[in-house]
Amino acid sequence: MSQINGQCCMQGAKLLFSEISIPVVDVLRRAGIQALVLAAEISTGHVVCSRGVKLVPDAYLGDDSVKITTYDAVVIPGGAEGAATLSENPQVRSILADFYAQKKLVAAICAGSLAIKAAGIQTKVSQPLRLTSHPSVKDQLEHDFLYKDERVVVDGNLVTSRGPGTTFEFALKLVSILAGEDKMNEVATPMVLA
Repeated sequence: MSQINGQCCMQGAKLLFSEISIPVVDVLRRAGIQALVLAAEISTGHVVCSRGVKLVPDAYLGDDSVKITTYDAVVIPGGAEGAATLSENPQVRSILADFYAQKKLVAAICAGSLAIKAAGIQTKVSQPLRLTSHPSVKDQLEHDFLYKDERVVVDGNLVTSRGPGTTFEFALKLVSILAGEDKMNEVATPMVLA
């Protein structure tokens, strides 16, 4: 993975995306990581988050100017309906599987962990992958993964987290992996997170 020049692609869904993604993008950008917010199911306009917040993505999946393969990480946000939409999108599933196979960082928070399952990543390894999610979707994951009731779980190049209350820990873990511990501390301190 690249250091400070790391790039991270955040996937968004058609109409429901999670506000959880806002602090994650903020923390990544504070660390100097190019975080691209990408909408998967629309080609123009804004995304309406699960609580009604409207976000304008940086780009749209399928936009020829976006070279997904040049990114170091992909992050799937939470939101039950948005996670379902992303899980059902064949392009998103392919991106997740490809990034994982290439040892690039694959991350999900909240119900976004369902997209990890939909991508079939767990079928590509000999040992069960450790992961976590929002408690509301635990029963959909615990039979295919070594489920952990932990705030942030790292298993190789897979990082998962529980929900809104773990957002900053999740984002800082991503910074630590993509840009190093020193950069993570540099970002956390002025945010009064460390």
